[in-house]
Amino acid sequence: MREISIPFGEKRVAAFLPKGSEILHMAAVEALADPAAELVRALSEPIGAPPLALIARELVEGRRRTSAPGPRACIVVSDSTRPVPYAGPGGILLPILRVLLDAGFPASAVDVLVATGTHRPMGRDELATMLGPEALALGVHVVNHDCRDEANLVDIGRTSRGTRARINRLYARADLKILTGLVESHFMAGASGGRKAICPGILGEEGTHVFHSAALMAHPLARDLVLEGNPVHEESLAVARMAGADFIVNVTLDGVFRTTGIFAGSLEAAHEAAVAKLRSYVGIPLREPFDLVVTHGGHVGLNHYQAAKAAVAALGALKQGGGLILVADNHDPGPVGSDRYRTLISLLKLVGPEAFDRILASPDWTFVPEQWQVQMWAKVFKKIAMRDFTYFAPQLDDRDWRDLPGRDGGARLSPPKNSAPDLADSAAVVAGAVQAFLTERGFTSADLAEGRCRVAYLADGPYGIPYAVGESENPPGPVSRR
Repeated sequence: MREISIPFGEKRVAAFLPKGSEILHMAAVEALADPAAELVRALSEPIGAPPLALIARELVEGRRRTSAPGPRACIVVSDSTRPVPYAGPGGILLPILRVLLDAGFPASAVDVLVATGTHRPMGRDELATMLGPEALALGVHVVNHDCRDEANLVDIGRTSRGTRARINRLYARADLKILTGLVESHFMAGASGGRKAICPGILGEEGTHVFHSAALMAHPLARDLVLEGNPVHEESLAVARMAGADFIVNVTLDGVFRTTGIFAGSLEAAHEAAVAKLRSYVGIPLREPFDLVVTHGGHVGLNHYQAAKAAVAALGALKQGGGLILVADNHDPGPVGSDRYRTLISLLKLVGPEAFDRILASPDWTFVPEQWQVQMWAKVFKKIAMRDFTYFAPQLDDRDWRDLPGRDGGARLSPPKNSAPDLADSAAVVAGAVQAFLTERGFTSADLAEGRCRVAYLADGPYGIPYAVGESENPPGPVSRR
């Protein structure tokens, strides 16, 4: 047997795969020895922009010379769906705030805006954990973006594709606009970070109708690690250019969330540098696809909605008609997602992926926010049958599974665990689902040992991106295979 380690935050669960299975990793990358020192350097030696301290000081001094009211700053931060290191010894938020305060910005003139996009707002305890008590103790104003709050949206125009760009009023009124975030592979926009802090981070809900439209989601270049020619990236960037950004601070992480790079400076140049760093280690080139892939939701899999990213990331490793096993810690208060998402994923389960896409493309269909995530699930079920997808999150119950496609991994557990599972049961779920797949396909241990059947575990979950060798003229990066 081959032992694997499934990460759930700080906890890991040991599980076992049959002998002959492969474990795929991203390439090894060196974490920063001193993230705090690197952040100081990045802020003072940015890419394509003046140092943040200089920008802030010139704004304050310019207002003083004219006796005008002091400038305001807005720092956009990600929500809890992104493991951005905001707090702690290597945290990026407190040093940014100190630069602004040292330059003469009073804390009351600094807004920290949580880029929730269409996600739920974060609670005060969640914000304190994510941002750190020291940052909050400074007295800055922290607020969740609300994409449906018309009174707090400002219209800044339309893009050439027709996106109505209405952004958060706090950001629009700011004299100093700062974006922060994580650059990781993104299954629609190619990579997160940079422009995505604005679109969809602080965009009005209506703006997502084009950005996340069925046509853009269906585009072949709307996929992980692709920026050039990716219409989702292009639309996000178009809105961000209209909104403007004076400075960004983006980070890259490794598979265990250690900081591998800090990229500060201009909206586009600093983000491009971060994406280049990301590509150097997250790509997993493969010469042959696998019959069965086992993966996990990582930090992003806090609910079923977000776990789509892990499922889509695994597609590059899967044979057409293969099988996929995904385990996740859906610890969000809504472990499935919103009511709209639940309705749409139920529709996908009912009609199948091809019919679902036809429905979305129909002129009679009215755009429903969050349909984009279900369209990503449809991509999964165009490659594998729903019956060949096993999903396990102990937080999901029988009512949830009436709406969700695939097989409930928890149903494989014996009583009484099948009625009250926990994360430790992931090991039994994986073992049972793997054996069931092999048996249903008529594979034996000899088939696995001799390569007639291929099984793989994606150790990095949604963060490592498998792709076929020769698929790209610029492959994302090397692979570590153990």
